[in-house]
Amino acid sequence: MDFSAVNWLAVVAAAIVAWLFGAAWYMGLSKAWLKAAKLDPAMMKKSPLPFVISFIAELVMATILALVVGAMTGGEPTWIAGLVFGFVLWLGFVATTLSVNHRYENFGWDLTLIDGGHWLGVLLIIGAVIGWFGAAAT
Repeated sequence: MDFSAVNWLAVVAAAIVAWLFGAAWYMGLSKAWLKAAKLDPAMMKKSPLPFVISFIAELVMATILALVVGAMTGGEPTWIAGLVFGFVLWLGFVATTLSVNHRYENFGWDLTLIDGGHWLGVLLIIGAVIGWFGAAAT
C-alpha cells in the first residue's frame, strides 16, 4: 500500500466531520439509544475515553477508505466514488457485524438501526470528504 498517496488533510477533515456527525446523531437519539442499549444513565461512568476512541477509530476508517478509494479510482478519487465505497464497506462489514453481534447480545433491531445508521452516516461522510479533497498533492 502506498501511504504517500493518502491526502492526510482529507483524512483529518473527514474524521472531524464524521465525529461531529456522530455527536449530533447520538444527541438527537440519546433517549432511544439508551433504551435500546438497555443502559441507565445514572449508572454510567462519565469519561472522555469513548469520545477519544471514536475519533481515533474514525481516523483509521478515513485512512483505510482513502487507500481503498485511491486504489479503486486509479489515484483520482471523487466524492461520488467516496460515497459508493463508503456505502459498500458499510454494507459488507459494519451492517453485517452489528446485525450479528446485536443478535448474540440479545439487543433489539432498534439498537442495530440506530448504531448502523450512525456508522452509515460516518462512512458516507468520510467517503465524500476523501473524494471531495481528491488525491494528495505531489
